Amino acid sequence: MSTTTITETTQYLTFKFDEELYAMEISKVREVLDFTKVTKVPKTPDFMRGVINLRGNVVPVVDLKLKFGMPAIEKSVDTCIIIVELMVDEDETILGVMADSVEEVIELEPKNIEPAPKIGMRLDTAFIKGMGKRDEEFIIILDIDKIFSADDMEFVQQMSETNNEDENPVFATVPEEAALAE
Repeated sequence: MSTTTITETTQYLTFKFDEELYAMEISKVREVLDFTKVTKVPKTPDFMRGVINLRGNVVPVVDLKLKFGMPAIEKSVDTCIIIVELMVDEDETILGVMADSVEEVIELEPKNIEPAPKIGMRLDTAFIKGMGKRDEEFIIILDIDKIFSADDMEFVQQMSETNNEDENPVFATVPEEAALAE
């Protein structure tokens, strides 16, 4: 369970997975993009949907629904990619997070945020910063820095660094037949 206590009014970007409302601190968000072509990278975890070209930089894109054990996001006119900044071992990492839709930026006061629920000893909820309340609706506030394991983030960092050092990103040029042959 997350032990983070929110003590000041904070702005959050809200987004949906199916009909559930989620949020993350706006300070972690760089920008929101319309869904674009995502190039699948061979031999990556299922939740790693691939990479996009963001102004000449290779940015890994993840599907948090898959990471959370939910069905994959299905592309629609509302599907978007939230570009976020994560801290990994004191290094900033840029990552794209797919969402069914982005809703709005809201402010939540600490009195409207409850601690993450206790769901038993075996279920890790450290990635849930709290449960926001707005009107009659709950908002699951995510701690984006705690969603991925060290192994996940090492993989993401290597993917970004390797491809952003090359003029011709390897992942953008791997034919599907070659990827299947590996």
